[in-house]
Amino acid sequence: MHLYNTLTRQKEVLKPIQPGTVKMYVCGVTVYDLCHIGHARVMVVFDMITRYLRERGYDVVYVRNITDIDDKIIRRAEENGESMVQLTERMIAAMHEDEARLGVLRPDIEPRATAHIEDIIALVQKLEKKGYAYAADNGDVYYRVRKFENYGQLTNRKLDELQAGARVDVEDAKEDPLDFVLWKAAKPGEPSWTSPWGDGRPGWHIECSAMSTCCLGNTFDIHGGGPDLPFPHHENEIAQSEAATGQKYVNAWMYAGAVRVDQEKMSKSLGNFFTIRDVLETHDPEVIRYLLLGSHYRSSINYAESALHDARKSLERFYTALQGVTPVEDAAAVQQAGHWREDFHRVMDDDFNTPEALAVLFDLTRALNRAREAGDQPLAAALAFELKALGDILGLLQQDAEHFLKGGDTAKGSINPDVIETLIEKRLLAKQERNFAEADRIRQELEAQGILLKDTKDGTSWTRA
Repeated sequence: MHLYNTLTRQKEVLKPIQPGTVKMYVCGVTVYDLCHIGHARVMVVFDMITRYLRERGYDVVYVRNITDIDDKIIRRAEENGESMVQLTERMIAAMHEDEARLGVLRPDIEPRATAHIEDIIALVQKLEKKGYAYAADNGDVYYRVRKFENYGQLTNRKLDELQAGARVDVEDAKEDPLDFVLWKAAKPGEPSWTSPWGDGRPGWHIECSAMSTCCLGNTFDIHGGGPDLPFPHHENEIAQSEAATGQKYVNAWMYAGAVRVDQEKMSKSLGNFFTIRDVLETHDPEVIRYLLLGSHYRSSINYAESALHDARKSLERFYTALQGVTPVEDAAAVQQAGHWREDFHRVMDDDFNTPEALAVLFDLTRALNRAREAGDQPLAAALAFELKALGDILGLLQQDAEHFLKGGDTAKGSINPDVIETLIEKRLLAKQERNFAEADRIRQELEAQGILLKDTKDGTSWTRA
């Protein structure tokens, strides 16, 4: 298997530190609000990576943290008139509901920052003892960026090129504008913990260094996250962790691409900000998942109604082929008909190339349709089983075909299935009475509400457009 390592800027052979076991840490959500479609991309991408690594026989220890103490959390809780714990517990529960609907499996370990305060303090103490951290006059503790020789290695930035600005806070208490906070002195009314430097709370960057190394060790295989994290968050994680342990922090860094909305950056100020729940109000979760995997995980994707429409149409091709077929496992029959699993592995082994993997599934679908047309039910059943099995590795094609094609749970607010069936019966009666004008009127009435009819020798079926 090869994966793209952002640290080395090239594809590399996956060589786990512990043969057969992949240890992976992914930066999770800061739980001050509902998860948005950008969060969904990261969730789905690393869920896909975990599923595929397991398909290839690796034991995966997947850690994804929760940031449950942060400036944004404190402000939002105050705005809402609730405690920080009340807010974070509510948002964590909502996050779990959203990811479950998207078919995202829970990580093996889900550490929370507030449960690792002692580990964070111990890490800051170690950095202070080695001269990488210092307590300032304002009660905060900072990291000496210039002391770490390899700072900027992940994003190829040079210290002399980094200017104090939007991403670098300039404070009089710092020795250097580039230094960043490890421990924040307590402010009135804010949550705090006792520490050697006085009451306070951790900075954001130190939380992930502590949680990742506590869960996976000083060095582990893969660190992942969203496109906004390499600088400064992950540069700071590397600096903290490697200064403290004297060991390489992570072997490979992987990032999910950005989500753009109608070709623009997603932003609340632009009015194009969508939570996962917003999207699931009108679209089947599997359609969202297909859209998020339809492009290579490192590529940015465009979230638009036209893209969602295309994703649904693609899934309909799969489910139409599966409709009415009872899958039966028969590896020998599948192997005689083609080599789809081998092809699937080949493209996925090349840096998790999901677009090419989906192309393999479409090829398999065409073979399934040929078997159905030829009346070869045993082969059709075997190919249907293989299609669902390969789809499951991507978290797709696990619904009942009839349920998906009729809109599933996202059909709420539109015409009721019982009403549709009644109109189909009336249309059939009109055709039997040779009242073709009435039959056409009923078809047009249904089409106007997004219901497409298909007449076959076995009767009339319907799907939602």
